[in-house]
Amino acid sequence: MKTGRIIRSLAGYYDIMMDDGVVERTRARGQFRQKNHRPLVGDFADFESENGEGFIWALHDRKNDLVRPPIANVDLAIVVTSVVEPAFSQNLLDRQLVALEAAGVKPVLYFSKMDLLDSTDRQNFEATLAEYRAIGYDVIVSDEDVATAFQPILKNQVVVAMGQTGAGKSTLLNTLAPELQLETGVVSKALSRGKHTTRQVSLILVPAFEALIADTPGFSSYEVFDFPVEELGNYFPEIKAVSGQCRFRTCSHINEPGCAVKEGVALGSISQARYNSYELFYQIIKGKRPVYQKTSQKWRQ
Repeated sequence: MKTGRIIRSLAGYYDIMMDDGVVERTRARGQFRQKNHRPLVGDFADFESENGEGFIWALHDRKNDLVRPPIANVDLAIVVTSVVEPAFSQNLLDRQLVALEAAGVKPVLYFSKMDLLDSTDRQNFEATLAEYRAIGYDVIVSDEDVATAFQPILKNQVVVAMGQTGAGKSTLLNTLAPELQLETGVVSKALSRGKHTTRQVSLILVPAFEALIADTPGFSSYEVFDFPVEELGNYFPEIKAVSGQCRFRTCSHINEPGCAVKEGVALGSISQARYNSYELFYQIIKGKRPVYQKTSQKWRQ
């Protein structure tokens, strides 16, 4: 039996890299489909192979996994966010950050296309950058020395680059590792969306950082809220930091009196825009209806 990490998934095949760098192609045995537990890029797997054809027998326990993009066992995520073309969406950015916080994956915020802002827009956007830095997030912008800024963050890490279609994930990776020569796309002026240039999730070895970095397909929306509404505040670090000071232990930070979070918003220590995201996500999760799972015969939210 051999063991390695899945670095690529395509059309039912899984490429597995072992410690010596050798990559073998495998397929998953039927038991995974029957258990609705399919392998993900990033999984560690036990497999057997002969004459170039291998089969995965078992998957190791995951330390974390993401639904979008579908990947497991990552150390950090570069959230690539365009400030223009496509237009900046704080709602979309905060959705991604909530999903990463819920999965226990460290986010690094990368804002692309800063050079397309005029001086006035750049000055205004600096306030948004300052808000995320104040929360504690690492923030890197495209018009600084990107490779130098990322060097200490990415070294020896397993990294996923994620973000909206056309935001510049492949462009960023080409900057960090020019030898990759990943295809990049253009943004539709009519739709303000990019063309999908990445069609699969692949972990790529980047020797300059001694890191495995995943380039992933982009998306235009992000709808991952698969936890109880009571947990939402835990995934906004600035809300979690003061929620213990609320008058009521079960405070939802929406309508209750004596809410330390709403007081923080009023005083300016918590961003109004971030609180708006929290309030919107709270209402979305609260309004969800249970979905019946025929395979498990259980209800889930």
